[in-house]
Amino acid sequence: MSRLRVLAAMSGGVDSAVAAALLAEQGHDVTGVTLRLACYGKTPLSPRACCTLDAIDDARRVATSMSFPYHIVDAEQVFRERVMMPWVDGYASGRTLYPCASCNQHLKFGDLVTRMELAGADRLATGHYARVTPEADGSFALRRAADAAKDQTYALALIPYDVLSRVVFPLGELSKSEVRAHAQRLGLSCWDKPESQDLCFVPDGDYAGYITGQLGETRGTAPGAFVDESGTRVGTHRGVIHYTVGQRKGLGVAMHERWYVLAIDAAANTVTLGPRSALERSGLVTERINWLLPEPPAAGTRVLARIRYNHAGASATLQPLPAPAPGGSGGVDGGGVAEGGVEVRFDEPQIAVTPGQLAVFYEGDRCLGGGAIRASVPTGPIPPLTHDA
Repeated sequence: MSRLRVLAAMSGGVDSAVAAALLAEQGHDVTGVTLRLACYGKTPLSPRACCTLDAIDDARRVATSMSFPYHIVDAEQVFRERVMMPWVDGYASGRTLYPCASCNQHLKFGDLVTRMELAGADRLATGHYARVTPEADGSFALRRAADAAKDQTYALALIPYDVLSRVVFPLGELSKSEVRAHAQRLGLSCWDKPESQDLCFVPDGDYAGYITGQLGETRGTAPGAFVDESGTRVGTHRGVIHYTVGQRKGLGVAMHERWYVLAIDAAANTVTLGPRSALERSGLVTERINWLLPEPPAAGTRVLARIRYNHAGASATLQPLPAPAPGGSGGVDGGGVAEGGVEVRFDEPQIAVTPGQLAVFYEGDRCLGGGAIRASVPTGPIPPLTHDA
């Protein structure tokens, strides 16, 4: 690779540090940048590995050690508007959004790409575990990382297709242990820094507590009815923001068998419970899909579909959806479908298809794209989804 001007996104963690440092070691003209988000807080000390004031200091030390310039960009407001508040709106309406994908879409591969262009840089580099490859037809493909356990293509499924030719993922061929070894070899002080495991802005994992306590949200906090599949009341819930489809723990309802959250109706303020078998779904429909392809795939395309970050994936068939007729439901749980979405029919029923989470599609190791799950399709005979265009 010829010498490039690279804008390197740096969170303060070991992965982004090594990505930037390796490019600098290779002789590229690197500039490090940290997007200061609303999750960074005001105090330097934190147990988190990134998104803290001390993480900014760690990133700055790496830049100094590797002799490249470093800048901090204030992105608090756009982070709140494009990531945090849609996530809150989702929980308040009974949907479980995946904010990491929104952050990648709007900030790391949105705002930073714009800044890269304004700065006259050739590439944007990040510490994600993923690969981009040029294809024989002239297109670019987002592919899984060599280290399958660290692969982050699910979180990258919403980034614009046209940025693939302008990004570089230096860690795509490396394992985590190799990344730490590089950090130690290069003398980076963050080489043994622990990984962050939760949302950057909710480090303790108490989503409902953060939404109500830190953001002062009141929607979705009113107690309501737990109901069974027949609609019979079986208890009282604490507010819909405390629950997500597939949840078993923390329900506080004593039944003769383990019950799970099957559905959330924020408008009616009800949470439907039932046995694990009732979580099975034959398929789903999505909102508009972000295709990481020059053109959307043909109807009937076979894919591996992942319905949450830690889901191994399920074999499925895709069918594009036409625009829904006004008021049409299409025979799915949760209403109609969005123009530009797809219907996904699994070969085998899947558990806990959760509205708001991403459905991400793969062909081999190539990530084809993804979109938010709008609704699930119940098990049993599936009527054809027909709509007036």
